[in-house]
Amino acid sequence: MTNAPLHTPSKNALLRNARLIDPEAGTEFLGWLRIENGIIAETGEGARAGGIDCGGACLAPGIVDVGVKVGEPGERHKESFRTAGLAAAAGGVTTMVTRPDTTTPIDTPEVLEFVIRRARDEAIVNVAPMAALTKAREGHEMVEIGFLRDAGAVAFSDGDQVVPNIKVLSRCMTYARSLGAMIVGHPQEPTLSDGSAVTSGKFASLKGLPAVSPMAERMGLERDLALAEMTGVAYHADQISTAAALPALARAKAQGLDVTAGVSIHHLTLNEFDVGDYRTYFKLKPPLRSEDDRQAMVEAVRDGTIDVICSMHTPQDEESKRLPFEAAASGAVGLETLLPAALRLYHSGQLSLPDLFRAMALNPARRFGLPAGQLAEGAPADLILFDPDAPFVLDRATLRSKSKNTPFDLARMQGRVLRTWVSGAQVFEADA
Repeated sequence: MTNAPLHTPSKNALLRNARLIDPEAGTEFLGWLRIENGIIAETGEGARAGGIDCGGACLAPGIVDVGVKVGEPGERHKESFRTAGLAAAAGGVTTMVTRPDTTTPIDTPEVLEFVIRRARDEAIVNVAPMAALTKAREGHEMVEIGFLRDAGAVAFSDGDQVVPNIKVLSRCMTYARSLGAMIVGHPQEPTLSDGSAVTSGKFASLKGLPAVSPMAERMGLERDLALAEMTGVAYHADQISTAAALPALARAKAQGLDVTAGVSIHHLTLNEFDVGDYRTYFKLKPPLRSEDDRQAMVEAVRDGTIDVICSMHTPQDEESKRLPFEAAASGAVGLETLLPAALRLYHSGQLSLPDLFRAMALNPARRFGLPAGQLAEGAPADLILFDPDAPFVLDRATLRSKSKNTPFDLARMQGRVLRTWVSGAQVFEADA
């Protein structure tokens, strides 16, 4: 493995004999792509002489991963911008949209400027930071949305901390709407969800674990959507995971509201039974759902009801995971496993490669106003070359993230990233 220290924009290359995955056109074909000064200059079908022979591997826009948690400031021992960038490049993620739920919340321009500076100096991929919605993420007082937006925040969110006061949230939404800012919500009813570890049902009862009904997600989403309708704000639900929430989302879209939604790769590929004998690496927030819910999420991605697939990369140290299930921390790392896990849906025939990259690259880039996610001429040459069929067994010890809390440890997977480019500069190449 080799990694470039930092990318530079002035790069030229010709990539030929590649299977181009175009999520915008919904096509895939054998062809070539030329990079000039870090920009996609032209693409074409068929053969072309010279350049880098891609050997028939897939060439796609780099993944834009929404909701990545980096431990700076405050929890650098869990993940730094340097290690997150290395993991992202190895996983085909060329842009990380980062969360503000750090130990020192990103709720002032000064903290945001620190994050932007650290990301620029340390990460080898693009970083687009979100800022908190309320001060200290406590749900009481709105942050300076205008100043934070001017400082570089691409959206505003309190992460998985739901704002319980409807008047405060409506005030935040009204102000955000006036500035053209987007709010990212975590759709859960906070009282019902408090203290839960799994989804309610027979399995939860057998395991004796505190559970939450899937209706808590529907209730939280319907509240947020009603406020979005009232205020006209641009709203994105970070994770939808239950079939019960989908009708409300579909209705909001049919009404023409400016709303979108995401789903984590774990809720697309795992279900509640994977918790097994209290395996804490499978403890997530929201918790893993039923198989029927999982299948509904896949169908919602396919038909466009759900717009974005993300990793919800949440690094946790060993001490916080090696606890009884109820007490263990929630979350899993996902920057390096997002693509091979998503390819499970491709190999099962449920989603095509253009479908996957529409949800992992094109849609998140458009929603967050980023110039990425496409193979169009004039777009930044943020690209990944991958073999969708390469088999491997995941060993969490080899992950580049500082934290190793993945539910896919020792899982048989297919799909390896061969090379990654950011603005035309190669930032990752797999071992031969």
